[in-house]
Amino acid sequence: MVEFALPKHARPTKGKTWPRPAGAKRLTEFRIYRYNPDDDANPRIDTYFVDRDDCGPMVLDALIWIKSKVDSTLTFRRSCREGVCGSCAMNIAGMNTLACTRGIDEVAAPVTIYPLPHEEVIKDLVPDLTRFYAQHASIEPWLKTTTPAPEKEWLQSPEDRVKLDGLYECILCASCSTACPSYWWNGDRYLGPAVLLQAYRWLADSRDEAKGDRLDFLEDPFRLYRCHTIMNCARTCPKGLNPAKAIAHIKEMLVERQLG
Repeated sequence: MVEFALPKHARPTKGKTWPRPAGAKRLTEFRIYRYNPDDDANPRIDTYFVDRDDCGPMVLDALIWIKSKVDSTLTFRRSCREGVCGSCAMNIAGMNTLACTRGIDEVAAPVTIYPLPHEEVIKDLVPDLTRFYAQHASIEPWLKTTTPAPEKEWLQSPEDRVKLDGLYECILCASCSTACPSYWWNGDRYLGPAVLLQAYRWLADSRDEAKGDRLDFLEDPFRLYRCHTIMNCARTCPKGLNPAKAIAHIKEMLVERQLG
């Protein structure tokens, strides 16, 4: 397991320990990061006990149980509960992942939960991903063509379609980028593994006709070349993708272009 650094604040202090649910026979302890920048001087860790016989099997189920039955002020993002929206990405037991796909029994108790590391926190488990989404927008993640549009659709061979496997599945949860030390220290200029994987998804698309402009944008000492192949991105990706490999392909494309 790769443990990642805490969020960008002082080390949290010990917070409130909430009562154990009456009559519960099977409990799991959760230690959850709490911080409201508007009211709190420093973050804290609150302790909760979840009745496993009254709760679903996933970490997200436990968070919903706590919010519904113990502490309504606990704040976190969630949406699909199927591992396709990326909303519930957080740091669970030292690993960035999705709360909806991580089973409670897969994590040793007590279960520690933090927001994604090295991002400003809006509240509790909700990181501020404004910069991350702006970086994604900067690569213009849509099909760009100069050829007149066909009457029906842009055709693509099965062989070219296969080249997109391992790229299009990215759900922009930011687990990989917030696990990357290079992104921690250079996030204002380095695009990070998630955005670079998305950038390669369009470079690898046989239908796209803007590869030159896309490579021009990426050929920068910081946007691309802060990647040092640490591989935290591939280790933590909840979809099993390999952003480091995509970044290597971008670098290879730039070398091939220079060699003519």
